[in-house]
Amino acid sequence: MKITGAVLDEIGRNRPFARSQPLTISALELDAPHAGELLVRIEAAGVCHSDLSVVDGNRPRPVPMLLGHEASGTIERTGGETPGFTVGDRVVMSFLPRCGQCAACQTDGRLPCEVGSRANNAGVLMAGGSRLRRDGQTVHHHLGVSGFATHAVVDHRSAVVVGRDVAPDIAAVLGCAVLTGGGAVINAGEIQPGQDVIVVGLGGVGMAALITAISLGHGRVIGIDALQAKLDRARELGADDAMTPGDAVATGLRAPLVVEAAGHPRAFETAFALTAPGGRTVTVGLPAPTATSTITPLTITAEARTIVGSYLGSAVPSRDIPRYAQLWREGRLPVEALISSRIALDDINAAMDTLAAGEAVRQVILF
Repeated sequence: MKITGAVLDEIGRNRPFARSQPLTISALELDAPHAGELLVRIEAAGVCHSDLSVVDGNRPRPVPMLLGHEASGTIERTGGETPGFTVGDRVVMSFLPRCGQCAACQTDGRLPCEVGSRANNAGVLMAGGSRLRRDGQTVHHHLGVSGFATHAVVDHRSAVVVGRDVAPDIAAVLGCAVLTGGGAVINAGEIQPGQDVIVVGLGGVGMAALITAISLGHGRVIGIDALQAKLDRARELGADDAMTPGDAVATGLRAPLVVEAAGHPRAFETAFALTAPGGRTVTVGLPAPTATSTITPLTITAEARTIVGSYLGSAVPSRDIPRYAQLWREGRLPVEALISSRIALDDINAAMDTLAAGEAVRQVILF
């Protein structure tokens, strides 16, 4: 079938992206779903730093590639062998499919699936190969989703059914920002009753971590960011306090759980400095592969500290996405507050500029 999508042909073009146009809105051919796969009409897709990291070269991927990994939509067709999925279901995409069989899948979300990771790195689906072509040339899939398009074919293990009451834009944000940020607090952070939480970096993932911590109603929740607008927003969402990294360190602020969600080496250093003795520093940000941080190893030993790396919030999407959807239904998790703007697919290059400038929490493309 013919679809329209945003294809990246060249990595590392200069900003502003609105001028250099790294993403081209293209007409493509999408194959029918194979066994175990779903044809999904995309309804909404979030613009995330993981997309930007491919565009700017921090996370190299094979090109040409149809980008987008945080998306929701309605199933229009199945290829069979998709238990639990029915035409008409609204689904949330997960950018790390889990085979359920490998050793990593036995770690309750702590390690990324080996099979899914290999497929993602190669730009193919779990069953192998691409379902996308443009002018006869193969186009790679982005993290098994390729959600910046009118339709997608995905492995059924890349999708989770949610109720039709969950609006498309809310559903899309559940699949990455909330899954990652919320999981940093609940899964990797193993938050305990009464514990304070500090979140360093208030982009989409960081703000999701913040509202998840607030929803749990344990201790104080404090947001850290260099941009005043994000600090103001954190307070509006219910943070007990919000401050710049410099102010936080200067005041001696500490917490037993600190989440780093900026993906920057200095942010990691800040998060480590703000972690109390015996506490846990959880890092979910994705810095450039060459980035380095400096910490004092003695502190880890002398203060019995723990540093935890968490990919996708150490999530099991089929378990965790319904949990966050229910918190949203109950009015405890204001996911809509994470959406800073709703845009069209044609706005994608300008949206990358906005994201790179740190001026957005979550921009969502509506189809």
